[in-house]
Amino acid sequence: MSPRGRRRASRKEVTEAAPPEGAVRLQKLLARAGVSSRRGGEALITAGRVMVNGQVVTELGIRVDPSKDEVAVDGRVIQRQAPVYLVMNKPDGVVCSAETTVDERGRPTVVSLIRGIDERVYPVGRLDFHTRGVLLLTNDGDLAARLTHPRHKVPKTYHAKFQGQLQPEDLQALSMGVTLEDGTRTRPLAEISVIKDTQTNTWAQLTLTQGLYRQVRRMGDAIGHPVLKLIRVSFAGVTADGLPEGDWRLLRDDEVARLRGLAAAPSSM
Repeated sequence: MSPRGRRRASRKEVTEAAPPEGAVRLQKLLARAGVSSRRGGEALITAGRVMVNGQVVTELGIRVDPSKDEVAVDGRVIQRQAPVYLVMNKPDGVVCSAETTVDERGRPTVVSLIRGIDERVYPVGRLDFHTRGVLLLTNDGDLAARLTHPRHKVPKTYHAKFQGQLQPEDLQALSMGVTLEDGTRTRPLAEISVIKDTQTNTWAQLTLTQGLYRQVRRMGDAIGHPVLKLIRVSFAGVTADGLPEGDWRLLRDDEVARLRGLAAAPSSM
């Protein structure tokens, strides 16, 4: 809730107070400061929880000057954090949430596994509760938003254990795209190959450039072969090789540069 006695600032008042050179959108500043993602910043603004120079701001699109304007969330002035980028080998039974300990259902969060850094980070996208493997976390909300936006087609590779033995027609269907239960058509896969199969199940490697909710599991349901286990082995070329489950490491400079390059690449859509 906004503090009593504080009047709301109009877009005109804020933009006139902040010079246009160097000014950025308020939600972008919140993301850069590690407060939230851009979308989360928009929710904070419209809820009246953000103040600029002592005035509550509720309009989206307002621009501020990070070097001069004072921005506060819930009455607390934010300080821009140094950017942090890390990869975790997410274990089973941990939820992808920005909560620092447990979520609203009492389940441990990935952020609760982070120790040794002062900056607040949050997941780039999500992995299901029971899905393991590569998870990126950062306080760079701008990069996170770009990496998860479908127009950039950032590749993500999974190892999936399908129930039953996949036939060539099943692999072809997955490769070309399937229709999910809600009528959504998936994009063609960048890659699919069989790792190992038995009479009872098939392990396959899939590379997606799409990020629908529970996509791989829903694709398995669509072809009649439910996914029994799911591991993400790569996100945009970043792996968790050598990391025990639950551990994390900072990204190398070349990995960060590659992520920024993918996020800046023009869409082919």
